[in-house]
Amino acid sequence: MRNKFTSMLIAVSALAVTSVHAEEVVVSTKGGLKVSSGDYTFEFGGRIQYDYNRSEKNGEVDEDDFDLRRGRVYMKGSVARNWEYKINFNVDGSGAEDLYLRYKGWGKAAVVTIGKQHQPFTLEQLISSKDVSISERSGITERYLIGRREGVQLQGDVDRLHYAVGVFTEEGKNEDNGFAARLAYAPYKSDASVVHLGASYKDTKQQDAFGVELAAVTGPLHFQMEYFDADELDSLVSDITGEVSSFENSVDGYYVQAGYFITGEVRPYKKGTFGRPTPLSRSGAWEVVARYEDGDGDFGDVELGNTNASVTSLGLNYYLNKNVRVNASYMDGESNINEDDGSEFRLRFQITF
Repeated sequence: MRNKFTSMLIAVSALAVTSVHAEEVVVSTKGGLKVSSGDYTFEFGGRIQYDYNRSEKNGEVDEDDFDLRRGRVYMKGSVARNWEYKINFNVDGSGAEDLYLRYKGWGKAAVVTIGKQHQPFTLEQLISSKDVSISERSGITERYLIGRREGVQLQGDVDRLHYAVGVFTEEGKNEDNGFAARLAYAPYKSDASVVHLGASYKDTKQQDAFGVELAAVTGPLHFQMEYFDADELDSLVSDITGEVSSFENSVDGYYVQAGYFITGEVRPYKKGTFGRPTPLSRSGAWEVVARYEDGDGDFGDVELGNTNASVTSLGLNYYLNKNVRVNASYMDGESNINEDDGSEFRLRFQITF
């Protein structure tokens, strides 16, 4: 059904763009294929992230292979002055990542999005996988994030303030709704510097959590950190009766990350989040990154699973241009509750179009 809808939407968009004021049609191939004519626009693009991954647990190799980490194509555009749409789906057939309509008739201060979309919680989650400084997001973020859900979200930008609030259907629980909200403020912002403060909250059937954010950019140096605290609903199965009982579990964790562009680029900031840089020269841009995280997290990347642990990560990024990136990262972790340790080396080749 979604494939038919996608094909129909592409056809309608293309027809609308090429049939209305055909003499005014503008075509651009910068950052994807873009076609526009008056109020009608259509854009097609995507990403390929191909990884080599080697991970170990307690000194034994657990993974050692090449893998398509992400392969996605998207279509987005507008079919009227104030209405937009986006479809972003995986080429492996696992379904849509984004599938929504958006109304922008009230201006930048109040934008409504309806459909499957990112819910507003955590800074690192809202930084695109194309733009995160280390290959994989921190295990701390992975434990507390929401991800994409079907729902309704209101967000807006007023001067240096960004807000977002959303109500969404919880995955696999159609009778339950969740709530999430995020506020981000830049008390200082210039072309080469920014100070970012943020806070977010979510209330779901499985977890009530809040997070705080601090980030800054000054020239080629950038920094970010987040702290999360949550009450989780957990389950315990009795070995004797087999009965399932539920209880609340308090968890928390944080990460601290810093990076530096050796070639002098500045990490861009917009709408309460960060993007990837444009190299200053044709020879490309180089960036080094370090991250430390500690607490309750999802540390599957270093083979430790959902536990309390500490992980140190180092990363090196090379941006040939806006579309091509090669990055390597090494993560080393150890459990805070037993003797387990784990590590991961990941090499990624990324193309966006």
